[in-house]
Amino acid sequence: MTSSTARRHTVLITGASRGLGAELARIYAGDGWRVIACTRGAALRSDGMDWLQLDVADPASIEALGHDLQGVAIDVLINNAAVRGDTGGLATLEVDDFLEVMRINALAPLLVTRALLPNLRAGEHRVVANISSRAGSLAEGTLDDDDGDYAYRCSKAALNMATVKLAQDLKGDGISVVSLHPGWVQTDMGGREAVVSVATSAAGLKAIIDSTGLADSGSFRAYDGRWVSW
Repeated sequence: MTSSTARRHTVLITGASRGLGAELARIYAGDGWRVIACTRGAALRSDGMDWLQLDVADPASIEALGHDLQGVAIDVLINNAAVRGDTGGLATLEVDDFLEVMRINALAPLLVTRALLPNLRAGEHRVVANISSRAGSLAEGTLDDDDGDYAYRCSKAALNMATVKLAQDLKGDGISVVSLHPGWVQTDMGGREAVVSVATSAAGLKAIIDSTGLADSGSFRAYDGRWVSW
């Protein structure tokens, strides 16, 4: 097979409308990948990417995505969509907010991965990258960070366990699963005081994802390559 007839690698990115997801989509497209960019309010765009509607808070929307993509080989799935939730601490913790953050940040990546398993099995690189956070690390999450975002921290800790469990379950399919810490990124979620540019974070994450193999599956890495403690 010549390079002119070889299938382009395909990446699917959730939460691709802005911030880190949008930058990941841009740099993958620039590297020649086919990009399937998923957003809650997807619209036709003339940027060479495939834009699909996906509400990760809605299991029916996730199932519909899997149905719409039947027969499409996916090499990399990036579970990026996430919300911050309340940051006021224990005093302002509310049940509905907490459960919504858990649904989007921890449960949705599992459902998306399950819905797209046939696509990943048909791919070549076969990587699931869960965009987590050092805030969800039991060992490091509160060392220099005392924000009162209970829901966000708990959701990312749960996502980390999901990564470890998926890595165990999908090893036989040749699918690698990793948790990635993007850094304190200058996005709407990161806020004005964030120190890592979106471009720096996305480039670092892509380098890790592109080099990930089964030997790395079940690991937790930061955008700069550092290993993060669970």
